[in-house]
Amino acid sequence: MENTLRPEIEKIFTKQKGFFAGRHTRELKFRQHNLQKFRDAIIRYEKKITDALWTDLHKTYEEAYLTEISIVLQEINNHLKHMKAWARPWKVSTPIHLLPSRYTIIHEPLGVGLIMAPWNYPFQLLMNPLVGAISSGCCSMLKPSPYTPNTARVMEEMIGETFDEAYISIVQGNREVNQTLLELRFDVIFFTGSPALGKTVMKAASQYLTPVVLELGGKSPCIVDADANIALAAKRIVWGKLINAGQTCIAPDYLLVHQSVKEALIAKIIVWIEIFYGKDARQSRVYPRIVNLQAMERLQQLMVQGTIRYGGEVDLAERYIAPTIIDDIRPDFRIMQEEIFGPVLPVMSFSAMNEVISYINDHEKPLAFYYFGSPKRGNEVFAQTSSGGGCINDTLIHIANHKVPFGGVGNSGMNKYHGHDSFLAFSNRRSVAKTPTWIDIPFRYPPFKNFRLVKKLV
Repeated sequence: MENTLRPEIEKIFTKQKGFFAGRHTRELKFRQHNLQKFRDAIIRYEKKITDALWTDLHKTYEEAYLTEISIVLQEINNHLKHMKAWARPWKVSTPIHLLPSRYTIIHEPLGVGLIMAPWNYPFQLLMNPLVGAISSGCCSMLKPSPYTPNTARVMEEMIGETFDEAYISIVQGNREVNQTLLELRFDVIFFTGSPALGKTVMKAASQYLTPVVLELGGKSPCIVDADANIALAAKRIVWGKLINAGQTCIAPDYLLVHQSVKEALIAKIIVWIEIFYGKDARQSRVYPRIVNLQAMERLQQLMVQGTIRYGGEVDLAERYIAPTIIDDIRPDFRIMQEEIFGPVLPVMSFSAMNEVISYINDHEKPLAFYYFGSPKRGNEVFAQTSSGGGCINDTLIHIANHKVPFGGVGNSGMNKYHGHDSFLAFSNRRSVAKTPTWIDIPFRYPPFKNFRLVKKLV
């Protein structure tokens, strides 16, 4: 994948600034039309997209459609349905002491946005934020990951065929290109990636006080309590952990399981791994691959401590790591110090929930949080911890409902998107007071006569 050169990036950026200044994108019909064009393009390019995802990550058509394409199409349909209501001025009530003024909130697009995506869901995580940018009225420059080059090329072809580059464009390349982009004065930056790179993005944005949406990651805990439905918990944990071979920012990162059910849970997890992928997942049509050799080597290094209870097989040529369960884990092991981002599941046990809560609260706030057990106890655990989102008696599905926001907190990110929150992420909420001229109430003016009465009103 060749880098887009700095002069070309600067030329496109200048074009987009000019196009946005022309106010075309503010028109509701323009936004609706372009969302419809976007949806049609995705449908037209479906096979090319899924073929590219198979080449880059060994994702089957079914997984690619469910976890990438369908999510973006649902987001577009949701915005087409609700965008008119979201975009209209919102009337708000006026306190008595501010009458007869009237107040509204108007939503104006922030301007030219930069959207930077990672490689693990290369289509969804670049195109889903774009839906919010289009519906809010922004122009956008898109930067896909170079680690999934086939998908990046297909997206470049699709976007180039569908939109004028003065409105929406894609640039390609490595971190040198990222650096060039971050030196430009965008009006909003939407970044999905690691916390370390998120800090780089935020530092660059601070130069111009550019607003940022940071969708990062972290070590998302999965708690299995003594009263959990073990068979169902195991099934849902395996599903959530091994989708995309564990290369999911909200995958259960590690297990905290009550000691009384630990062995039963591990046994059931093994059963479900083999039901889903067979006794040798390498032969499974539906088991994905690790993105590259660098990621393979990093994951291998995480597997050297603890006791491998299941899996552990590695094939560098195939970019394959078997679904792996590691027991006898200590908190100081490297596997507990960084996000795993692969099909490796470390297991720690506990005897009292306060141990678990203390451990989680002593570390960075995760992007996701999972609890299996009674809903009442789950609510209590959620109330004593913090995360970007989570599930009780399930994994991953909190991301699937476009009526709820998705995002991190603290080290796992800032600001939210999906649905209405995507529209808001690329909008400035502008408060406007309209005051008539037929009357001018004097109490706010010096020398503040009758202030005792005024004090009762405000």
